[in-house]
Amino acid sequence: MPMQASNPPPDHFGPVAAAYAAFRPRYPEALFDRLAAEAPRRRIAWDCAAGSGQAAVALAERFPRVIATDASERQLEHAARHPRVSWLRSRAEQAPLATGSIDLVTVAQAIHWFDLRAFTAEARRVLAPGGVFAAWCYDLATIEPAIDAVVHRFYTETVGPWWPPERAQVERGYGGLALPFAGIALPAFSMEAAFTLPELLGYAGTWSSVTRYRAARKHDPVSALGLELAPLWGPPETRRLIRWPLSVRAGRR
Repeated sequence: MPMQASNPPPDHFGPVAAAYAAFRPRYPEALFDRLAAEAPRRRIAWDCAAGSGQAAVALAERFPRVIATDASERQLEHAARHPRVSWLRSRAEQAPLATGSIDLVTVAQAIHWFDLRAFTAEARRVLAPGGVFAAWCYDLATIEPAIDAVVHRFYTETVGPWWPPERAQVERGYGGLALPFAGIALPAFSMEAAFTLPELLGYAGTWSSVTRYRAARKHDPVSALGLELAPLWGPPETRRLIRWPLSVRAGRR
């Protein structure tokens, strides 16, 4: 039976699990190719705090077995299914995994929510000798200057007070995290997607700050964002290229 935490952390994304699965961007294939190439073997990968499976499914194209864990039951209900991915409900700091059994540990846009010391100790425990650890995050996307200015104002002013304090680590690109692994130098990676305006608004609706704003204020700030963006976007079905630079921290056990 999957392990469950006695004192679970706040579930920022469970309430928007369906939207998370639908609107969160996919990570670049080149990132997974490089991480798989760095792994000493390609037996088992652990994708921690896997959400709806954006990283786990990509890893399953490169590893015969992927264990994907998340503490949120609602996220697991909406997770992508793949024959090589095993889904378990578990906190990052208490993984139901055998010592030395994992060749690659990945954490996508989530390590800032963890007890870092406990989690990295657990990652070291489950990693095989020479195994690879990688955590990455992304901050605000770029589209075009006029649209970016509106989104930035929404991010900092409208929902800015509602960001959890852990968000500051994302804004720093995980640069301040103390990770007990020998660093691996990687090239720059970025995500790209072509979104319609409804898709961009759906994505914004998955932000933890928006979830907290809705709960506190009892209305949805994304509706006003859509009205402000509409004249800048043009026809709402128009697809615009969106780019999110990734900040990746990788190392070897």
